[in-house]
Amino acid sequence: MGGAGYAGTVADWQSVCADASGDAKAFFQKDFTPYAVSGGDGLFTGYYEPQIRGSRTKHGAFQTPVYGLPADLVRADLGLFNPKLKGEHISGKVSGHALVPYADRARINEKGVNAPVLFYTDDAVAFFFLQIQGSGRVVFEDGGTARIAYAGENGQPYTAIGRTLIADGSLARETVSLQTIRAWLLANPAKARAVMETDKSYIFFEQKALGDTALGSTGSQGVNITPLGSIAVDQRIHALGAPFYVAADGPDPVRAVMVAQDTGGAIRGSVRADMFFGFGPEAERRAGAMKAPGRLYVLLPNTLAGALGDGRDYPL
Repeated sequence: MGGAGYAGTVADWQSVCADASGDAKAFFQKDFTPYAVSGGDGLFTGYYEPQIRGSRTKHGAFQTPVYGLPADLVRADLGLFNPKLKGEHISGKVSGHALVPYADRARINEKGVNAPVLFYTDDAVAFFFLQIQGSGRVVFEDGGTARIAYAGENGQPYTAIGRTLIADGSLARETVSLQTIRAWLLANPAKARAVMETDKSYIFFEQKALGDTALGSTGSQGVNITPLGSIAVDQRIHALGAPFYVAADGPDPVRAVMVAQDTGGAIRGSVRADMFFGFGPEAERRAGAMKAPGRLYVLLPNTLAGALGDGRDYPL
């Protein structure tokens, strides 16, 4: 499987996964041992697959470009240089013999970027939220549809703009959600761009066929993610492909087995997961409001658990 040391090797998973069939609950109860993930207070958030409108040409309200991957963007896997940095990446561009920071959101908005324009959209705020989610769908003027999948990012730090709006007194901390942030941006168009540009991170995309509409775009593991079946985790700590039992509290509690199939720049820490809620208004509502404490359990094959010991509070 790769990833975290606690997950063992491919051989530790092959036999048990080969026998996977029938009732999923019975399969996990019989063949897996749960370990409580420790390492601080749990935090569970949600993401979804948004949809924006697009045009192949720049005209009328369709003025915001959706960029593909820039030709001069370089992404470096730091783990190739130092094993202690496994799971860490950095993006930038080459200047002379040095790797330097790539343009931030404000500069890209102002100057553009050396990248193909996939299409233009008519809603800069909707596109901003699509970038936060990391992937989505587009409906073109002629009725055609496509997926917009994550292709890369500029390597600049991500800042949740909810913090910006709290800091300047525009929103109260207890009321911040995706919905209240978007409402503020739409109600304050003269200030919206400057607020969005406090998030220096910028995501680039690739266009793909829509495919199975019941699933999301491909995640970091290279497979299409499943609503309330896939989570994003911190790959520096956890192994992609590992199953977890999520126990998220709050006003919309979630109790489910989910598979780590994605990552995200804001997903940092052991007891930290971002749950994929799917596509549509209900998925958006639930994902936008999800910010809850809880507990996280990794499910390991019994044979691997035997090598770790019988304790079920293994510190990861």
